[in-house]
Amino acid sequence: MTGARGKSVRSDDLDATDRVLVEELITDGRATLAHLAERAGLSVSAVQSRVRRLESSGVILGYTARVDREAIGQPLSAFVAITPLDPMAPDDAPARLRPLPEVQACHSVAGEDSYVLLVRVASPRDLERLLQQIRTTANVQTRSTIILQTFYDS
Repeated sequence: MTGARGKSVRSDDLDATDRVLVEELITDGRATLAHLAERAGLSVSAVQSRVRRLESSGVILGYTARVDREAIGQPLSAFVAITPLDPMAPDDAPARLRPLPEVQACHSVAGEDSYVLLVRVASPRDLERLLQQIRTTANVQTRSTIILQTFYDS
């Protein structure tokens, strides 16, 4: 696996203590160094050093807040499968779609479709507009699945 900073990181390069720290940070990205030190059985300075190493090697890619999408005006989420209209054209859809703030994720997939996007918008009308923008921006056809309910997302 290659980390975000282009460095090669293998899962067997992580020892048991690194794994404890990573799991704790997955559970709570705001965990204090003191809490992490207690869980890992290390000093705070040793934990700080390990966390910095995990960040610089690309194992830890960043920290983020999980938010209620309805509360921020994005109650509608959908998966949008895309396939290039011209298979001979350059495959640059991910780069073309990256600037669209409604596109939260882009996954390369095996199967009929080339990519599956996770998009979040305020309304069905906004989804319709976004789909048209995706089609024209990336020269792709789209197939959408609206998410009705999410049971877990970790």
